[in-house]
Amino acid sequence: MSRPIVAIVGRPNVGKSTLFNKLIGQRLSIVDDTPGVTRDRIYGDCEWQRHNFLLIDTGGIEPASDDIILVQMRRQAQLAIDSADVIIFVTDVKTGVVATDEEVAAMLRKSGKPIVLCVNKCDSIGDMPAEFYEFYNLALDEPIAVSSVHGHGTGDLLEEVCKYFPTEEEKEDDEFGSEYIKVAVIGKPNVGKSSLVNAISGEERAIVSNIAGTTRDATDTIIENEHGKFVFIDTAGLRRKSRVDDAIEKYSVIRAKMAVERATVCVIMIDATEGFTEQDSKVAGIAHEMGKACIIAVNKWDAVEKDGKTMDVQRKKLMNDFSFMPYAPIIFISAKTGQRLDRLYELIKFVDEQNAMRISTGKLNDVLAAATARVQPPTDKGRRLKIYYMTQASTRPPTFVCFVNRKDLFHYSYQRYLDNQIREIFGLEGTPTNYVIRERDKNDT
Repeated sequence: MSRPIVAIVGRPNVGKSTLFNKLIGQRLSIVDDTPGVTRDRIYGDCEWQRHNFLLIDTGGIEPASDDIILVQMRRQAQLAIDSADVIIFVTDVKTGVVATDEEVAAMLRKSGKPIVLCVNKCDSIGDMPAEFYEFYNLALDEPIAVSSVHGHGTGDLLEEVCKYFPTEEEKEDDEFGSEYIKVAVIGKPNVGKSSLVNAISGEERAIVSNIAGTTRDATDTIIENEHGKFVFIDTAGLRRKSRVDDAIEKYSVIRAKMAVERATVCVIMIDATEGFTEQDSKVAGIAHEMGKACIIAVNKWDAVEKDGKTMDVQRKKLMNDFSFMPYAPIIFISAKTGQRLDRLYELIKFVDEQNAMRISTGKLNDVLAAATARVQPPTDKGRRLKIYYMTQASTRPPTFVCFVNRKDLFHYSYQRYLDNQIREIFGLEGTPTNYVIRERDKNDT
């Protein structure tokens, strides 16, 4: 199950961005007294009492305005509301309830989403100003007094927000069983993601169009066949940020990232007729950084003029283009003709198993001993790196903990060498790996 999404909304200049920055602990949003400074939605990770969720900051809503920028901001806010699981409605105690607050409240009630009413700028500790009690008139349950500048009341606010998140039991009930492999089909717009999902499901589950951005949201397609049980998550195309001018596309980026987070396997689709682009690298980077099993699927292979060497040439070029993820297998497919789709299923099952692989400590240290005997660990000023032992801490991705005498001596190049030795023995094809380096306590002999 993906993390909950919480949207912060309200009219301009009530302190939404200040609150956003306070809750995530970073200054991601521009904070300014000029209404309309936050024109785009900004999102960040937030955690409270073991609840992890995505927080979206929005531009101020002016329901009655015809100003082009304010209309665009209202549109973006509506998209954030549509995608959110819980909404924080921010108001300003210093101005009291104004007509715009009432209009925004009416707009939020129509959404049917849980709404937490935040009365901001309650900066003094003690008795509430008389204006605070006006906010009961919005009929949005109990208002919560907050000072986004000083942080007063933010704990109460987050506690109320988290009440609306699903319990662990509900998460388990809502999620597909472990027997299903969850696959996110990702890529830039118009590479054939929806066509692939339609081809493997045998029906028109997604709208297929050559207009970039047709698929606005992530959709699930459940497939059970001779290869196993799968959930395919079709996502909107990820565009280069500088070209994402449309609010709907920004909304799609959030949803696509959340889809990758839900998945265990990511099929990264490349357009064979266009070749590799910088955006393909960025899309793949999202899956790589999240530790997902990855497959590079070169689509529209039927549309490429070929000779006996074309595939080998293209494979070598793509291996160079995706040099940051050399573990990812490359497959040439056609969603249109169904070429190699059976092989794609086999690859999905294979890389999923590799991503979940667990290696015993004994076997790991056998490889470590052989590797360090073959290539001595690095030295610096007469001190040599000693790797006492290593163990696997977790899977998805396989994460290894190395206990050493000095972390600063464990150079990336030697870590990569060890990773290559482990992969040579155990495979780990299609999955990134993660290494945690720990210095053993000097008193621990």
